[in-house]
Amino acid sequence: MKHIVVLTGAGVSAESGFSTFRDAGGLWEQYDVNDVASIEGWYRNRELVLNFYNGLRIQLRNAKPNAAHEAIAALEKNYNVDVITQNVDNLHERAGSTRVLHLHGELTKVRPENGVYDRTGREDEVIDIGYDQCSLGDKAPNGQQLRPHIVFFGEAVPNIEKAIDLVESADILLIVGTSLQVYPAAGLYRYARAGVPVYIIDPKDVPVHDSRLTHIRAVATKGMQEFMDILAS
Repeated sequence: MKHIVVLTGAGVSAESGFSTFRDAGGLWEQYDVNDVASIEGWYRNRELVLNFYNGLRIQLRNAKPNAAHEAIAALEKNYNVDVITQNVDNLHERAGSTRVLHLHGELTKVRPENGVYDRTGREDEVIDIGYDQCSLGDKAPNGQQLRPHIVFFGEAVPNIEKAIDLVESADILLIVGTSLQVYPAAGLYRYARAGVPVYIIDPKDVPVHDSRLTHIRAVATKGMQEFMDILAS
């Protein structure tokens, strides 16, 4: 069974109405990204950051997987599929994808600050809170303040090595809804083996010049339909 690795970004969730800091609208327009999405912002004002992600969790609870999420999940019927996502939502899982690697953390989880994860990348102390609130004064079992399980700007990306291993093992690499501008994730496609076809679904120009790359110029839902047609042909 061929191995498809799917790298997804904000564009795959945009059609579900779940926005990121790169999109206009929603909570992000009310905040400076450096205040709510950087490690410096966390140390400056923990309460502000916690309240912001509490608001995002409410948005996520009301969002639903779209046809692109569902098509990616449906690939598992005929292929060995791994999803690597830059998104912090759980829409891939809710659509039915069974193997999802989150590069930038998960909105529905929290962890103690300065804990095991920060030192080793192990998730022993990570707690799934679903769509519940997390407030200043909420402590982990080790007594530390709980923080969003999010990779803030200024922090390392612990899962990048796992992502590289997956891309190196791919027979087909599919990139959906990311303009390949946010590093280190933007460089992942370069780890695909020689001869492996690389498809990218994005309605905008993509600043990548690679002879293996096929650009499907469409939003995620329509682009996934076209990709499925290519696989079937």
